[in-house]
Amino acid sequence: MTIFTKIIKGEIPSYKVAENDKFYAFLDINPLQKGHTLIVPKLAEPEADYIFDLDDDILSEMLVFSKQVAHGIKAATDCKRVGVAVIGLEVPHVHMHLIPINKEGDMSFANPKMTLPSEEMAEIAKSIVEAIEC
Repeated sequence: MTIFTKIIKGEIPSYKVAENDKFYAFLDINPLQKGHTLIVPKLAEPEADYIFDLDDDILSEMLVFSKQVAHGIKAATDCKRVGVAVIGLEVPHVHMHLIPINKEGDMSFANPKMTLPSEEMAEIAKSIVEAIEC
């Protein structure tokens, strides 16, 4: 069982920003930018590890779900764009990064990761949730 499955099941706490019956979105705890969010599918065991192994329906639904979350991130962070990255090497569970950006370099995974206090993470998550609900 991956760390993402444990987060989805509520066994590990997270800063949730959106959820439906198929997907879960939460803040990255070591973000590149404030509002950096991960989108993960809620899959039956074993977890899919590679995004292009997903069924076409799930892959397309994941993109539509991510679009809604991205609109919330953009509104909450006032960034120019929300970048999308799928690397998939960090955790063996399909996931997509949504990263608020104002310039290309903001999305470089070579950049140092941020460490934010839990209060700030909770406030960022709340802002995104409120923006999605509007």
